[in-house]
Amino acid sequence: MHETVITEKANPVATVYDHKKDLQLSLQLNRWMLELIGAWPKSTISWTERYAYRLLNVICTSLISFLVIPAVVCIVLEMNDSYIILKLSGALSFCVLAVVKYSSLIFHEKDIRRGIKHIESDWINTRHYGDRIIMIRSAKFGRRLVTICAFFMYGGAVFFYLALPFSVGKITESDGNLTYRPLVYPVARAIVDVRYSPVSEIFFWMQCLSGFLAHSITATGCSLAAVFAMHAYGRMEILIRWIEHLLNERKDLCDTMDERLAMIVEQHVRVLRFIALTNKILREISVVEVVQCTVSMCLLGYYVIMEWESKKTTSYITYIVLLLSFTFNIFIFCYIGELVAEKWKKIGEVSYMIDWYRLSERKALDVVLMIAMSNASIKFTAGNLFELSFSTFSDVIKTSVAYFNMLRTLNI
Repeated sequence: MHETVITEKANPVATVYDHKKDLQLSLQLNRWMLELIGAWPKSTISWTERYAYRLLNVICTSLISFLVIPAVVCIVLEMNDSYIILKLSGALSFCVLAVVKYSSLIFHEKDIRRGIKHIESDWINTRHYGDRIIMIRSAKFGRRLVTICAFFMYGGAVFFYLALPFSVGKITESDGNLTYRPLVYPVARAIVDVRYSPVSEIFFWMQCLSGFLAHSITATGCSLAAVFAMHAYGRMEILIRWIEHLLNERKDLCDTMDERLAMIVEQHVRVLRFIALTNKILREISVVEVVQCTVSMCLLGYYVIMEWESKKTTSYITYIVLLLSFTFNIFIFCYIGELVAEKWKKIGEVSYMIDWYRLSERKALDVVLMIAMSNASIKFTAGNLFELSFSTFSDVIKTSVAYFNMLRTLNI
């Protein structure tokens, strides 16, 4: 890597570089997370690997169903405490929506593969030292977003599935003959009595595994959005550099202005197609994320107040961590949407600021067309229902607070 840097500094047009290492910088964390849940799209795969992946998909879905179905039966047949039912409803809705997001990742496997190929092609074809620095900077920022997202998600899972039940301790029946640890998700006794060992221990650790899987799916969707959006952001930054050098030659760009203009327009269209592809991949995931975070933030805020009044410190801290996790998740979606929209507008502004009016009539019209395209609204959306922007983040917070106040009024 040191040799590569020296070569590039000596010559702005790089001849020696390690695009595979740069691609790893962009996608390595996403690859680990997608492979964990059996959703990493391989370009070449044997039939045995394909069957293994499909088996892993079935196992993952079954594990999450293992949480949901017994708990729902227990709520219907055995529970009558409205607050406990409300607490379980929030957790169960998270698991159900995790299955929806997981199905979306599998359904868009080909689109994700196309996106990865697109990113790889961009790394291979970017030879100018300054352009590569821009891409590396964007990739590192996307990687930081992935790391923070995973930290909050898995941190919330550790508190909810491990710290919370262990803080409660074991329960001893009134006759003193039976001691057991309560499960995070209750199981109806009509299915199996989980108070007895080793059934209790088996169900406890299976629920932990299933819960971490559900959190992994949520973290994966958010991370994929961050990495793809930041790649688009970096490519738009490079496009702006090219536009600035349209009239004055740069070493790696074409010799004639016609060729430079064609190169810029081609890159402009390529970025537009990648943004459209990213929007397609995230269509269902982003809708689910907006709905889930709105509901979860409302419920978690209510749980925090209730647990604070009950003096349950561990429960209180657990719900605060989960609240921060969901808040950060929806913030990432809205933040990257805002970044991409603002950078797209910047392309139009830079195109206008160059001396395009001094060009010949035909060439000036080409630049004007590019300005008009950049002024068109290009934004990430949640299924074409919500724009992913700071205003949407504000609306999610306001809606969550409104529902929270309604719950406080009902005093469940």
